[in-house]
Amino acid sequence: MTVEASFTIGRLAKASGCKVQTIRYYEGIGLMPQPARSPGNQRLYGPAHVNRLSFIRHCRELGFPLGEIRELLSLADDPDRPCEAVDGIARTHIEGMEKRISALSALKDELERIVRQCAGGKISQCRILEALSDQSLRLSGDSS
Repeated sequence: MTVEASFTIGRLAKASGCKVQTIRYYEGIGLMPQPARSPGNQRLYGPAHVNRLSFIRHCRELGFPLGEIRELLSLADDPDRPCEAVDGIARTHIEGMEKRISALSALKDELERIVRQCAGGKISQCRILEALSDQSLRLSGDSS
């Protein structure tokens, strides 16, 4: 990496919109390649780092977990491979999103039902608090 194309982690953070701690974390878990070092041992980044970090950020914005991002990066690093594996990861992610959307919709419907039962009045007669306290009304699978 040439010094002209190199910049510090602070500049990489500004260029990518990522926090310095996040960049270091991604380096630590192997999502970002280790940068070159200056003679003074300062990290030096280049355009490839910006591109990779932008890819990671976009994947995170789309809800991809780090494991899937790692797989996608591995596939991206081998451009001659067929893209079937990438397609499979994306389709599986969409299916997971659809399940989460469905679950959130059911939760929203339940909360709306509870709110409709509220007649105002005093807290001691609040149907919303009563329903939220009723363990028998909890949706299965939620132990939090």
